[in-house]
Amino acid sequence: MTEKKRLKDLTLLEKMYLPQIVKGLALTLKQMFSPSVTLQYPEVKFEPPSSYRGRPVLVKEQNETERCVACGLCARVCPALAIEVQAAETEQEKERYPEKFEINMLRCIFCGFCEEVCPEEAIVMSKDYELVFHDRESAIYGKDKLLVPVNDLQDRIDYLRKFKK
Repeated sequence: MTEKKRLKDLTLLEKMYLPQIVKGLALTLKQMFSPSVTLQYPEVKFEPPSSYRGRPVLVKEQNETERCVACGLCARVCPALAIEVQAAETEQEKERYPEKFEINMLRCIFCGFCEEVCPEEAIVMSKDYELVFHDRESAIYGKDKLLVPVNDLQDRIDYLRKFKK
């Protein structure tokens, strides 16, 4: 373990911080000549990795049913109080489903808590990052905007299963 030098042990150059200034300038010069990573956004779209937390969406199964059982855990854990769930029961199996499921995207902070707490993997964070609203009402996403087929979200679901304990 290296010991810190005391002020009386420093050389004249070290007291004037010249070695640190030279190191900083060297880092700046190194960065100036490294290749640029800027994307020309409208023409070149960003392809997020599977770990990216974009817009939260509901998973729609292949048989056109939704995974959500309206347990309400996502609404309880949401720190921004952006999720509202109202449950109803189906006649055939006495299973619950969300009669109303809304996310206020102006309040959502994309924390991913709703995704972590969901026991059915029914709500996941998608790769959508382009969100534009013209008024406050268009920022409240209902089930019509939230339901996404499971095939479109498979890489995110696989990522979650890989790191879930």
